[in-house]
Formats: sequence, C-alpha cells, structure tokens
Amino acid sequence: MRLLQPQIAGIVLAAALAPRPAVAQANPTSPATPTEIVSTYQSLADGILALKRTEEGLCRSILAAGSAHARVELVRAQSAIKAGDARAAQGAIEDLAATVGQLATEGDNAVAGVRKRLVEGGHHHNSAGEAQGMFDEGYVVVTRAAKSKLLASSRAIAQMAAAPKADVLEGEWKKVEALVGELLKPAK
Repeated sequence: MRLLQPQIAGIVLAAALAPRPAVAQANPTSPATPTEIVSTYQSLADGILALKRTEEGLCRSILAAGSAHARVELVRAQSAIKAGDARAAQGAIEDLAATVGQLATEGDNAVAGVRKRLVEGGHHHNSAGEAQGMFDEGYVVVTRAAKSKLLASSRAIAQMAAAPKADVLEGEWKKVEALVGELLKPAK
C-alpha cells in the first residue's frame, strides 16, 4: 500500500495543478463536457465513419474484381462455343456460374470468414438494413434482393453448361452485369 501512496499523491497533485479546460456552458448550473473531450470524440467518430466508407469501397472492389473475372470466363465460354469445343465451354460456363455465385455472396469463403469474424465482434455494417430485412447479416453492399437475383442467374448459367448457347448465355450475363453495375454505384 505504501508504494501506491506516492503514485496516488502524484496523480492528485497533477490533477490539482493541471490547467482547467475551457468549458462552454449554456447553463452555468449544469456541468458541460470539456471541449477537448468533445473534440477527441469528434475525431473518433470521423475515424469510425471513414472505416465504414472504406469497408464499402473494399466490398465494391471485391464485386468489381469478381465481375471482371466473370467477364473473362464469359469470353472464354463464348470462344469455346464458337469453336465447337463443348468440353471447354462447359468448364468456362461452370466457372462463370461459380463466380456469379460469389458475387451474390460478396466474395468467396475466405471473405465470408472475415465477415463472420466482424459480425461475431459486434460489427454490423448495415444493422438498420438487417433489421428491416434488406441485408443478410454482415453484408455491406449486396442486398437480399440482389443476392437472390444473382444466385438465380448463377443457377441459370450453370444449367447452360450441358447445352451451351451463346445468345442465351449473353442474355443471362447482361442481367448480372446490370445488377452488379447498380451495386458498384457509391451509396448516397
């Protein structure tokens, strides 16, 4: 206990000698929060909101990269269909379907693991949207409605692998491309 007493005395002395913060008081009878504390809290809020915008940007980047990868698979499938190479077309169409499925889930299993970790830590980017049923838990950009449409397109594309037709494949891809284009627009 003796060792703590000098430390406590030092803290008390430092607090007593410290300059008093400027306090803007609207009502002199009620204590106001020191401006330095409010300023620090404002800075913290700015950082938290910047991280939220960064998370949105990152998720849009995941979608953009996935969309670019899907487009490569589409071109590969179309080339194989045109060349009459059914086996190569089937593989490319299956890869395209899998990539569209990943667009629906804002990334692959590795990304889902990170999202799960954030949710378990209490971070829900779209908590209000989750409460309204607009977003699945932890999703940042892809709404439930968009997820449903992308998964339907993924299934439709996968079913084309058995008997690929370039025009039908192109039509389904246009649906995916339009939906992803909407998801890539920054939030207002």
